[in-house]
Amino acid sequence: MRKLTLLLSLLLVTPLYAVDQAELDAREARLAAQLRCVVCQNQTVAESNAPLAADMRTEIRKQLENGSSDQQVIDFFEQRYGSFVHYLPPFRPATWLLWGAPFLFGLCGLFLLFRVLRRRSREPHATPLTEEQRAQARRLLHEDAQP
Repeated sequence: MRKLTLLLSLLLVTPLYAVDQAELDAREARLAAQLRCVVCQNQTVAESNAPLAADMRTEIRKQLENGSSDQQVIDFFEQRYGSFVHYLPPFRPATWLLWGAPFLFGLCGLFLLFRVLRRRSREPHATPLTEEQRAQARRLLHEDAQP
């Protein structure tokens, strides 16, 4: 009877463990995709094959298993490596220029394009030919027309 009870309790606990592991795996993957590999610098921790990235993934997993929240894990890595560890930097006063610069450059480019086009529209498109230039054009046309 004891063996049957033990077997039934194991069968009931196993699916809960599998669901918990799947959720843990998903959280780990999500966090690894948000953090930058400090060795590669152009890849996330999830994408990188660097040994340090593997260590970072292990640390993420260990902290999640210990009950840390996603924000606590991110804060841990930010404290250790600085805000550079964010693959997408957070919107803070220190990063406003980083987030705003592309829009500023785009607006400046549109403003310059508008000014150049406006200036060109004010210029005369073509000056009329003088009588001498017309005569020269006629002579050239007649030379080309003769076989």
